[in-house]
Amino acid sequence: MMMREQIESKLRAAFEPVFLEVVDESYRHNVPAGSESHFKVVLVSDRFVGERFLNRHRMIYGTLSVELSTTVHALALHTYAIKEWEGLHDTVLASPPCRGAGSIA
Repeated sequence: MMMREQIESKLRAAFEPVFLEVVDESYRHNVPAGSESHFKVVLVSDRFVGERFLNRHRMIYGTLSVELSTTVHALALHTYAIKEWEGLHDTVLASPPCRGAGSIA
């Protein structure tokens, strides 16, 4: 199973999202071809109601602890409760550019 699919599967099981998008953004970074190390996650779930962003991120980090301790180097997280998502009109900000010393433009 590809890392993107593994991340998606774990997040679906843990958060029962109404919307989930996992994008492999490794190509935007200075990593070997085929690396699956940098991901953007857009996750919309009722599990986030009343949770601050920091706690939402901690919840995801806990769910993906194995992946983060091995293959995954970075996650750009966009987490929303359903009402927050509706207010955005399904618009998500782009991930920030990599600031690593060896990043590619």
